[in-house]
Amino acid sequence: MILTDTHTHLYYETDPVRQGELVKRCLDNGVSRLFLPNVNVASIPLVMDLTSRFPQNCFPMLGLHPCDVKAYPEEGVKYYKDELGIIKDAIPGHRIYAIGEIGIDLYWDKTTLAIQQEAFQIQIRWAKELGLPIVIHSRESFDEVYEILLQEKDDRLRGIFHCFTGSADQARKIADLGFYLGIGGVITYKNSGLDKTVAELSPDHIVLETDSPYLTPVPYRGKPNESSYLLYVAQKVADVFQMPLAKVADITTKNSQQVFGI
Repeated sequence: MILTDTHTHLYYETDPVRQGELVKRCLDNGVSRLFLPNVNVASIPLVMDLTSRFPQNCFPMLGLHPCDVKAYPEEGVKYYKDELGIIKDAIPGHRIYAIGEIGIDLYWDKTTLAIQQEAFQIQIRWAKELGLPIVIHSRESFDEVYEILLQEKDDRLRGIFHCFTGSADQARKIADLGFYLGIGGVITYKNSGLDKTVAELSPDHIVLETDSPYLTPVPYRGKPNESSYLLYVAQKVADVFQMPLAKVADITTKNSQQVFGI
């Protein structure tokens, strides 16, 4: 059984011993494919160091997270156009598998919407030029993200809606665009309702993720998440679809191979 975590920030753990232990626990649970989304310039070396340590299991992406799209420099943070320039210049030097995570976040800061939209659109165009998928962060911003995707829609536009927690109608719109829905630990939460939404979908439209160290699934909710816990997400999805765990692993891993090309 091969499980694929399509979205993990495992590189936030920088101690090599603890990092190795995290990867070992993944492999012990059948989670042998880990896709690492970049968030800003500072995280590029962290992502690349981890992928160089575990090249058979870890696969990098590069992008500017919407929460790092800053209208002016702050301590330790660059102006968003400078960040975009550095990230774009880094892409040719690395084998990456997506542009991400990118998108729009209106939970933390609505005042930067205009520049978030611009940064998102710029990075979508990078992906299309490079023949890569995009991995989308869309917290409290589905309509804004969807509007841009409709503007950019063509046969090169593809990717994943990371951490999908929306409605069945939103899920259908995403699937109609040819995107996959990233399903994570929220599906295990008793009152989330995500299990009911997923039950209305085809498993052919979903991939699995943890977003570790965030959004820890039951039974470890309240503790830091890790990619080995993807097993619990996969089991909940198997319960929802009333199919064997191994079949969910097979379908969702094939879906990840379709989108990432590996």
